[in-house]
Formats: sequence, structure tokens, C-alpha cells
Amino acid sequence: MTRYLLALDEGTTSARAIVYDDDANVVAMAHREFAQLYPKPGWVEHNPEELWMAQLAAAKEALDIANIEPSMVSAIGVTNQRETTVIWDKETGAPIYNAIVWQCRRTSEMVEQIKNNHGALIKEKTGLVPDSYFSAPKAKWILDNVPGAHERSERGELLLGTVDSYLIYRLTGGLVHATDPSNASRTLLYNIHKGIWDPELLEIFKVPDSMLPEVKPSSGFMGYTDPSIFGGAVPIAGCAGDQQAALFGHNATQPGDFKCTYGTGNFLLMNTGKKPVASERLLTTVAWGIDGETTYALEGSVFTTGAAIQWLRDGLGIIGSAEESETLAESIQGNDGVYMVPAFTGLGAPHWDQYARGAITGLTRGSTRAHIARAALESIAYQTYDLVDSMRRDSGYGINNLRVDGGAARNGFLMQFQSDLLGVPVVRPIMVEATARGAAYLAGLAADIWDSIDDLSKLDSKVDVFTPTMTPNTREGLLAGWRSALGKTLIH
Repeated sequence: MTRYLLALDEGTTSARAIVYDDDANVVAMAHREFAQLYPKPGWVEHNPEELWMAQLAAAKEALDIANIEPSMVSAIGVTNQRETTVIWDKETGAPIYNAIVWQCRRTSEMVEQIKNNHGALIKEKTGLVPDSYFSAPKAKWILDNVPGAHERSERGELLLGTVDSYLIYRLTGGLVHATDPSNASRTLLYNIHKGIWDPELLEIFKVPDSMLPEVKPSSGFMGYTDPSIFGGAVPIAGCAGDQQAALFGHNATQPGDFKCTYGTGNFLLMNTGKKPVASERLLTTVAWGIDGETTYALEGSVFTTGAAIQWLRDGLGIIGSAEESETLAESIQGNDGVYMVPAFTGLGAPHWDQYARGAITGLTRGSTRAHIARAALESIAYQTYDLVDSMRRDSGYGINNLRVDGGAARNGFLMQFQSDLLGVPVVRPIMVEATARGAAYLAGLAADIWDSIDDLSKLDSKVDVFTPTMTPNTREGLLAGWRSALGKTLIH
């Protein structure tokens, strides 16, 4: 009898659910969009209840399309937008404030003070550069600004979690408060060397340890769903942050393997094996924890990439769909000196300037919407180039190819331009959603659908390969133009 896996992928703008069979083939999928809220400039929030309802609706629809009973689902794997933070009532499950999203910059001043006083200690323990991006400042802001929250947290009445923890809590009917090492490592509260919530870090951010989820393996039993949700209890057996799940979904399980996810933001990860590799400008993070062993990664994160294309559509109205950006970009022979730096919420790695703001440079009377669309797409590739270049220099690893996934990876112009800038092949699976696939792999290993990580390499899907065609002189000229545009936006 065929065994099935259900992957739940809670992203930044939508919730997806994908049913896989025991050969990792996609049987059914569904998705639901939800709103991003912008109460003030630089602030980004979600309604946690809307996140939950969107994920639940997508899961039920995917199971209906697959026409399978809950008893036929061997396990659920959960993957999620990382860092986004929720605090909720332990008894009722009701959030005390909206989820503060990873993109939100409201804690910039707080983080500057903490960075000045404790930056080196935090970097040493967590592998992360203190930044508004991560969970702990968001949690501190909620506790500081919601009346009575500190007192309630001290009394053990509140729970804190990233999106995975909140979903698992809701899926299990409030019985399980858990996360995995990959998500824990994105909070600024988790010691990646010891594998524990660090008391010294908790004190810095004034977070009681009673609020925190139990850290369980990325591949392993976490709990059963409440039978009333799907009509039967289904084990939850896999969990990882979306970028680590994508790394796993690409079978990038050996040291030196690279992958880049092109989504709302861009995320480049390199597997560094069983030892964390320190870096000045990049993040050292946990990739996953399986069978008592932790695998680490280096990561570079770009805040605004695919979101720049959304801005062209929803903000400027110069394209009707994301797909139209590719057609426009290809309608002109080059960028004609027009560059976009989409620093709408600051710049992430390797620049780490939270005060930088976006710019379009090189405009002339002859510039058209095609130039702006092309500049937006090219900006994604330039920022990714900066990450790869930093990673190569800091780690000592070379790069033979770049494995890619995510919605923007479907853009053929972007993938070819990325290959040209890097000078190496870009490898894109036909099924580009590696994030959900990684969650399914983690759950399937725990459910004994596959015996070992080595078995997963036999499940590799077909790929498209983009090979570089650009001359070195052209490449260097374009990069020089990018560096000039970038320099105009940097504040620090």
C-alpha cells in the first residue's frame, strides 16, 4: 500500500500544503494567501489566527484533492518562515499581539543598544549578528509594549514561539509546545554549540524560560494532531525552518553543498558539516538536528528580492503579473546603466545596514518600464552574487554549481543572469518547491518510509541547467555598476 506524507509550508505571503507519495512524487497541493499588515513604516505583521486558518484550509484541500484518509498519511512535516514571532495565552491559545514578521524593523533602536553592549557575546553563542530580523527583539518588544505581558510571562501564563511552534501547538490542540534546532537557532536565544536555550541570552532579552518551546529533533516524533482537525490523529514527525528544509530538500547534505531559495527574500545556505564555521559578515546557523547529531550551515539572507517584483506589480503598477517582468526584461538588450537597490527594509548580509533605503539609479529620459523591471530582476542576482562571494572568501570553499528553488527561480531570465554573474551552472529542479520537499523528507525519515539520508539521493527530480555565457569583461562592468549603485544607499 502506498504511504503518504503531508508537508505544511507556512510562508511569508501564503500557506501551502503538499501531499507526497512514498517515492516523493507530488500527489496534490493547495495554497491559501494571507495578508501582510503594515501598521507603520518599516513595521510588518501577520494575524496569527489568519496564518492558522490559511494553513488548515490548504491542508484540508490538499487531502481532499489527493482523496486519501488521515490513516493513510504516515506523517506530517512542518516548515515555516523563520524568525517571525508569536506570543500567545497558554490556556486559550489566543495571541496577545499580532505575529511580528521577520522583515519588521521596529526594534532597530533596541537592537543597536543590545548590539553595542552584548554583540560579541551574542555572535559567539548564536552565530548570528544581532539584528531586528531575529526573534528575540520581537519578543521583547511585545512583552514591553502589551500591558501586563511581562507579569503574565513571569507567572507562566504565556508561550513564545516561531511560526512552527504556533502551528504545532494548534495542530495538537494545545498539547505540544515544540520547535526544532533549525528554528531555535534563529531566535538569538539558542546556544548553537551547546544545543540549549541559553540563560545569559534569556536575561539580556528578559524572556522567561517557561515561555519557550521544547527543542526536538528536526526528524522525529513531535506529537499527534488533534483528531477533530483531519478526522483522525496524524503524527507530526518533521520540522525545519524554510531555508534549512530547502537545503535538505535539495539533498545538499554534504559539507560544501550550496543552495539558494528565491522567495520574498533570498537565502543562500552552505552545508558546513558537523562543526560551525565562524564568519564576520555571514550567519552561522543550525541546518538540522537528526539522530542526536547537529549539522551546521553558513547563511546569507537578503531581505527584499521577490518582494521587489511584487512592488513593481502592486506598488508601481508597471506589471500585471510577476511573469510579465521576465518578458519586459528580455525586451531590451541590456540594462543601459539602470540599477535598482531594493533596500526597502534595510540591507541584510553581507552588508547588514538596517538604515539603508532603496534606490533606482541611472535613469534617463530614454528609460522605460522595461528598464525598471530588468533592474529589479538583476538586483536579485547581484545581491546573491555578493553573498556567494562573501561565503567563498570566508569559508574557503569553492562553488561548482548553485542549486536553486522558490517562486522567483521559475524566472528563466533571472536564472540565466545569475549563472552569468557567478560563472557556474545554476541547477533548478523541475519541481522547484524544495522547501516542502525537505519537510516531507524529514517526516518520511522519522516514519521509516526511507531508511537513511543516503536513500533520499535516489529520489532526485529532473533538473534544468543554466550555464554561463557572459564574457568576464561584461561581468566585471555590470558588477562595477552595481557596486556604485549600492554605495549610494549604504548609511553605515
